[in-house]
Amino acid sequence: MDHFDIDAYTPAEMAKRVESAGVAKASLDLLTMFVLAMLAGAFIALGAMFYTFVVHNSSLSLGLTQLLGGLVFCLGLILVIVAGAELFTGNNLIVMAYVSGDIKLSQLLRNWIIVYAGNFAGALMMVFLVYFSNHWAFDDVGVKALMIANKKVSMPFSEALAKGVLCNVLVCLAVWLCFAGRSVTDKILAILFPISAFVALGFEHSVANMYFIPAGLLLSADTEVVSMMATSTDLTQLTLYGFLINNLLPVTIGNIIGGGFFVGIVYWFIYLRSHKA
Repeated sequence: MDHFDIDAYTPAEMAKRVESAGVAKASLDLLTMFVLAMLAGAFIALGAMFYTFVVHNSSLSLGLTQLLGGLVFCLGLILVIVAGAELFTGNNLIVMAYVSGDIKLSQLLRNWIIVYAGNFAGALMMVFLVYFSNHWAFDDVGVKALMIANKKVSMPFSEALAKGVLCNVLVCLAVWLCFAGRSVTDKILAILFPISAFVALGFEHSVANMYFIPAGLLLSADTEVVSMMATSTDLTQLTLYGFLINNLLPVTIGNIIGGGFFVGIVYWFIYLRSHKA
């Protein structure tokens, strides 16, 4: 009879599980990988929508508002982990399988590129669905969505990079903790605090921004929403260039550094380097 255990996996066991998962993810066929990535982009967009709606007219303090927003944003990663999907930021952990020599660099890059593109497609699909649903006309949700996007494209490159690093340290730690769990409940609880922390602290997630900023770009052309904003609001940075170069580029680089190096390679060094050597 197989041994049955309800204790969490140890960190050393988690490292081996992450490594094996990296091999499996890198070996997916292109179509499956892309569709799973589209799902992840849509799931993270759902979390972003939920966040925007919950915080848009909060009368709580900034800290409590952000905490509440972070908790509801967790919906996105819960759907990714439990329902099954391919998320670029979480897949930065595949670097562990690469450093171990279990996959080639071409397989790693193939996964990242296809999943990134799929995440983008899924997030954009949700942007247009929400736009045509007229959800942003409810109360002043559209104003909040526009303010979020404008703030993201207005920060300096170095700030966006650093916030990208910090964000994906927490996101990949959440994914890492999920590998300790043996049940759906374990995984949900593992996700809640790291993800709530990154959202509450205002860090930058590339896939979430694939929803937040295109949503703002659409709304910037909506005269009714723009008219509800303060007249002093400067929207000149909210452009396609501002989205792709001012935000998405540094945030993506930061996410790779934060998740791939500060979590993936660090844990590989601790638990797997001697085994592979």
